[in-house]
Amino acid sequence: MSNTAILNANHAQQLIERHFSVSQGQLCVGRLPISELVDTHGTPLYIYDRSVLEQQLSALENALSPRFDIYYSIKANPNQEILKFFVGRGCGLEIASGGELHQALQAGCPSESILFAGPGKSDDELEYALASDIGEIHVESIDEAKRISQLSRRPAKTQRIALRINPSGEAQGGAMRMGGLPSPFGIDEEQLDEVVKYVANDSQLDLVGVHLFTGTQILDHNVLATQYRHAVALARRVAKQLKKPLETIDFGGGLGIPYFKHEAPLDLDAFGGEAALIIEEIDNDPLLSGARLLVEPGRFLVGEAGIYVSRVTGIKESREKTFLMIDGGMHHHLAASGNLGQTIKRNYPVALVNKLNEPDTTTVDVVGPLCTPLDVLARGVSLPQAEVGDLFAVFQSGAYGRSASPLGFLSHSSPPEIWVDGEAHRAIRRRGTLTDSLHDQQQA
Repeated sequence: MSNTAILNANHAQQLIERHFSVSQGQLCVGRLPISELVDTHGTPLYIYDRSVLEQQLSALENALSPRFDIYYSIKANPNQEILKFFVGRGCGLEIASGGELHQALQAGCPSESILFAGPGKSDDELEYALASDIGEIHVESIDEAKRISQLSRRPAKTQRIALRINPSGEAQGGAMRMGGLPSPFGIDEEQLDEVVKYVANDSQLDLVGVHLFTGTQILDHNVLATQYRHAVALARRVAKQLKKPLETIDFGGGLGIPYFKHEAPLDLDAFGGEAALIIEEIDNDPLLSGARLLVEPGRFLVGEAGIYVSRVTGIKESREKTFLMIDGGMHHHLAASGNLGQTIKRNYPVALVNKLNEPDTTTVDVVGPLCTPLDVLARGVSLPQAEVGDLFAVFQSGAYGRSASPLGFLSHSSPPEIWVDGEAHRAIRRRGTLTDSLHDQQQA
């Protein structure tokens, strides 16, 4: 077995030991064997374990002081059951579109607990947010501030806003660096004073906070601490210019989970220790001490709760390489195929989840049914000797899985989503079919 294959196997095993269990060689989600779930709901499918959501949220709450309010970032996974879970646990929701605003309200989230950040907000979306009286709109440019001001005149109201700031390069880090460069996201730090001056003189706008925009998939607590301290410095700068205390400091999201062989989990104890020092600094500043401190994790909270499961439909040998053909693929899980932000294709942790008690003896590529060479969910991975009917699973599939994939490609059916809570399970999104697609076309 190659070193890469060993690391993949170890990673999958670590996830199983941390969040799931094994009975007679089968993965168990909650207290249910995987075979029971696929016999009931078919393959391919997504499975979400409520207990893992609880574990991740509790771990973050324990690491951070109660001074931090947690806002779940809907873009990671917008399923209603997941949104209702976080709302029920007292979290707010961070949205990035009018559609996500609708999802948040449908999930029962109080409008004041909704934040709207994202580039390119349309007037229709802004009007929807204004009419819904959401907590804050996070402004990405001076043009957007002007549009919000103009739209606010129609209902004659003052709109609470925060400034989303694209910081200088010193506050960067993470697998996908998103700040510090020319960007459609956020207000460049060097333009901040100009934007604050404009907003402070606009009676339709109430500037109450700042939001630091940096990057995603951050696993180093030192990087997060540097970013948080930079956010505090920017907040202080804005408050001094406004000559009034700020009400919110949004440190953004970006908390990561380890997908690949070279990655280690975020050290929550160390992260919490740094956060405590930052709170002390904030509480000693009269302009900031009353501010609510916000974080917006998505992937960290839901990523490890989700599993994508498909069935082996064929085994093919071609020029000394073995391919496992499965009934799912890139159209259901673009991220696992390496086509959603990866420069180099790396395997997610995967396993044959009905053969967890068997040794990994074969090296294979796992491919889906699409007519494209991009449809590869695992390359050069070591697995037990496979047979048609075996169950292949991609772990860490709770974030940016189904909703970030080209579900309509080649008109295959879309996978259902299944909610597991102990011994209970139910579909929280049904399987899509070809007739659904034809119906949509006929209705257009």
